[in-house]
Amino acid sequence: MVNVLNVPDKTFTREEVKKHNTEDSTWFIIDSVVYDVSEFLDAHPGGEAVLRQVGGQDATSAFYNLHRHEVLIKYNDLAIGTIKGEKQSIITPRPGDLSPVPYAEPLWLTPQFKSPYFNDSHRSLQKAIRKFTDEVLAPEALEHERTGELISQDLIDKMSKAGILHMRMGPGKHLHGVNLLNGAVKGEEFDYFHDMIMAQEQVRVACRGFQDGNMAGMVIGLTCILNYGDKNPALKKRITEEVFSGKKKICLAITEAFAGSDVAGLRTTATKTPDGKHYIVNGTKKWITNGVFSDYFVTGVKTDKGLSVLVIERGEGVETKPIKTSYSPAAGTTYITFDNVKVPVENLLGEENKGIYVILSNFNHERWMMACATIRYMRLVVEESLKWAHQRLVFGKRLIDQPVIRQKLAKMIALCEAHQSWLETIT
Repeated sequence: MVNVLNVPDKTFTREEVKKHNTEDSTWFIIDSVVYDVSEFLDAHPGGEAVLRQVGGQDATSAFYNLHRHEVLIKYNDLAIGTIKGEKQSIITPRPGDLSPVPYAEPLWLTPQFKSPYFNDSHRSLQKAIRKFTDEVLAPEALEHERTGELISQDLIDKMSKAGILHMRMGPGKHLHGVNLLNGAVKGEEFDYFHDMIMAQEQVRVACRGFQDGNMAGMVIGLTCILNYGDKNPALKKRITEEVFSGKKKICLAITEAFAGSDVAGLRTTATKTPDGKHYIVNGTKKWITNGVFSDYFVTGVKTDKGLSVLVIERGEGVETKPIKTSYSPAAGTTYITFDNVKVPVENLLGEENKGIYVILSNFNHERWMMACATIRYMRLVVEESLKWAHQRLVFGKRLIDQPVIRQKLAKMIALCEAHQSWLETIT
């Protein structure tokens, strides 16, 4: 069944619509749906004249030559009915639906192709997380990307309850016995292809700043505690439970103004007290994702003979400030100052002076997830480009009718499919 816009049941004839092209009443038709924009004229971002030019007419071609279909969903309240005897032809996806646009979905989700990597549990999870993303995540992401607001506690609580926070850490014992999206997949069965699905589905909202603001600090920070926190099981248990519940937040604090990927060049220091029970941490960290709202900081520090990693709790001597960046403030990018911060030696992750192994091992999952997200973004660009090429009219024909445009799209599709295939192969 074709999904269409939800509009009132009232019907009109095209002759009736033609009469509403006056100073006081402006109607027009888009895909057999009648819109009354009389009270919207002053609010139209493109100006009043543009709407008056199509008053009383069928504006389908004019509309889709300038706008994405989602605009109609946003202003659905302007719809007053449909044209008698006509049906809508433009598909309006429902939450959770797969896209009908060619190459808009990975091949494993396309019925014509079979993959040895994905089974029914992967399809079940994909369907569940897409519906959650469309219905719960996307509305806040779109709004906060625009306003710069940080992620809401309400959304964090919903993701915690659904097991999404747990799943974003990848496979492991932390998933065993957890209800994951109402039983979409068992924690004991969760593998890296499930992990890939989680990473790729949530970036489809295309809100790059909010994407990082959506607990990205947890994804790259809590890993260190899960993998290297066994020396202090009480601390590991407390932090993981607090973070998975959404009550506390965590981030990875490695990068400084002086060193990023060159972790050996870090200048933040951790000096042991004479009694050997604490470290005194001094230094700064820069461009730390989620730092402004984090309670725990997994921090790279210089100790007497090398690099170490400490879990530092927010408290006396820890100060965080938001940093203005080229993308949305919703990411919560942060400048952190550690001023004589007293940290128990039990908060050391891994071995002292061997923190480089903690950091580098953490990169494996982090960089793989970045690849998952980037490749999914590529596919989103392909989808939007294909849709726009069929909508936009230039020199009297659609963009897709231009050979050079088809060649560009073919190259984009080839690159996208090659990268996805390579990603699945290394996974």
